[in-house]
Amino acid sequence: MRKFNINVNGKSYAVEVEEIGGDAVASVPVKSVPVAAAPVAAPAAAPVAAPAAAPQGAGKPVNSPMPGLVKKLCFANGDTVKEGDTIIILEAMKMDTPISAPASGVITYSTSAGANVDTGAVLCTIA
Repeated sequence: MRKFNINVNGKSYAVEVEEIGGDAVASVPVKSVPVAAAPVAAPAAAPVAAPAAAPQGAGKPVNSPMPGLVKKLCFANGDTVKEGDTIIILEAMKMDTPISAPASGVITYSTSAGANVDTGAVLCTIA
């Protein structure tokens, strides 16, 4: 068990750190340099990585208007959709947002239900 004094925003904290496994490392003196500390935020839940994008079909891409969770895909790949049909339900800030088809054609999804997407991510193409 090793003991350290750590200064954060002018407050000193005594901490003990237990080393588990690995080789012992020789102690090397290090010059202390004051650094302005940024506020510490609570750790957020790690976002689920979007699955590997399916090959995008040739056609009009439909981009995500906001970051969020793909809650539901309303059609299957290869289905024919009409302009204005709701093709995806995107959840952002606990609200469901329907994403409508901008054109008629055959839909090819580039995402799946349960995936987190960023603003501008290609959700599907309509050819």
